Amino acid sequence: MRKLLGVLTMVLVTAPAWGGELTLPALPDASKMPAPADAALGVRDGDAGLAPGEAVPPFAAVTHEGKAVSRDSLFKQGKPALVIFYRGGWCPYCNLQIRQLTEAYPQFAERNVELVLISADKTDAAATAQRRYDIPFPVISDPTLAAHEAFRVVMALTPELYETYKGYGIDVEAWSGQTHHKFALSSAFLVDAQGVVTWAHVSEDYKRRPSVAQLLSVIDAARL
Repeated sequence: MRKLLGVLTMVLVTAPAWGGELTLPALPDASKMPAPADAALGVRDGDAGLAPGEAVPPFAAVTHEGKAVSRDSLFKQGKPALVIFYRGGWCPYCNLQIRQLTEAYPQFAERNVELVLISADKTDAAATAQRRYDIPFPVISDPTLAAHEAFRVVMALTPELYETYKGYGIDVEAWSGQTHHKFALSSAFLVDAQGVVTWAHVSEDYKRRPSVAQLLSVIDAARL
């Protein structure tokens, strides 16, 4: 079983009682989310995710505001993008990463690279994250997993793990509005203006994600 799911010793979510208001979790200390070694950057655990050189397949989703968005609208603007898939607003490590990316957004903008966040959260859940962190870049709501499947980063909970998550106060159905019990592997894709992946990192370990400094160095090395 993928180590992503490990033992749930994470900072617990103050998640909704089923059907209640969605509440973002408290953030863990940054030291609890170590970055991978530089030598491990660009690794795709289990060969998951699109590989460098592959074009992103067509997909359709919506923004946190419910506005339609597609592969073409994201990647046909003459501007490269760094696409970050996160598990959902219920994940404290995802929220820590979102805050770090939001704070560093001017450094990505200086490099003419757009940041894009995608999760299986329904629109009001995605909007909750956008408001909390005042995110200045696209936050995509993809509960039907069209973008997840296009990038090949779908992670499915077993029935047993779904119940385990619920025992920890995490109801993925409440966040996605779906019963598929699926979300994204923690992943990052650098996509050029033609919609082709130039760099990819996919991790089964939800606590270990590329740091902002590492992502910026990847962009600098790509010379987009």
